[in-house]
Amino acid sequence: MSTSRSTFKPLALGAGVAVAAVLLGVVSYTATRPDQGGEAGSGSGPAAVSSAGPRAGVYPELEKYARRDAKDPLAVGRADAPVVLIEYADFKCGYCGKFARDTEPALIEKYVGDGTLRIEWRNFPIFGEESEAAARASWAAGQQGRFWQFHKAAYAEGAKEKGFGKDRLKALAQEAGVPDVERFLRDTDGAAARAAVSKDREQAYSLGATSTPSFLVNGRPIAGAQPMEAFTQAIEAAKADAAKKPGGKTGGSAAPSSGASASPEAAGR
Repeated sequence: MSTSRSTFKPLALGAGVAVAAVLLGVVSYTATRPDQGGEAGSGSGPAAVSSAGPRAGVYPELEKYARRDAKDPLAVGRADAPVVLIEYADFKCGYCGKFARDTEPALIEKYVGDGTLRIEWRNFPIFGEESEAAARASWAAGQQGRFWQFHKAAYAEGAKEKGFGKDRLKALAQEAGVPDVERFLRDTDGAAARAAVSKDREQAYSLGATSTPSFLVNGRPIAGAQPMEAFTQAIEAAKADAAKKPGGKTGGSAAPSSGASASPEAAGR
């Protein structure tokens, strides 16, 4: 699969989005440039950390990319949470796995649990055919309410080294508790899965993302599997900004939305 950005149309973007696209692209490159070694999505790029600072560039235009669909099976948290973290990731990306194992569970416990944060997943397969297949499979698992369980299984330590061939994807679906595995296999190869993955990937490219994982936190670009502190800083700043808006919310103990992914428990964490 080509990872060409031939569909990127910067002239079609608003000024703020275009600037953010440049920022995210530069941050992605800085976090993964050759002299740092490793694979896409390095967790040690200083520029990526700085993008999470409370006074760093915030682009309100980017907030529109949050879907806030209470029935979205590829999301966890209240649909009306004051902060939305959008994650663009690949199941064959080692640093995405690091984030999924080391940081995301803590964010869910600390911020999703109290209603502050919503996490929305976007498939961004850039490492070839198996990346693409795993992305479609995750979407297919989501159609049966088991996306986050599949996500956990696919990002388990050593999972990506086993590959994501058809038999392996079937095994992951079974591990995730997908109830109808035959439907899962059909959905994985279906047109709807391909369209959904393509839509997510094109969105990532349009924002200037060049590596995985890449994130938006209420319009704040972050690239790489940064330390917990970088995400905490960005979330707290976004929460404070949201509280200043008319009718702004800060999370709290209100009842969660009725969507399938309204709580960490629903996500199988």
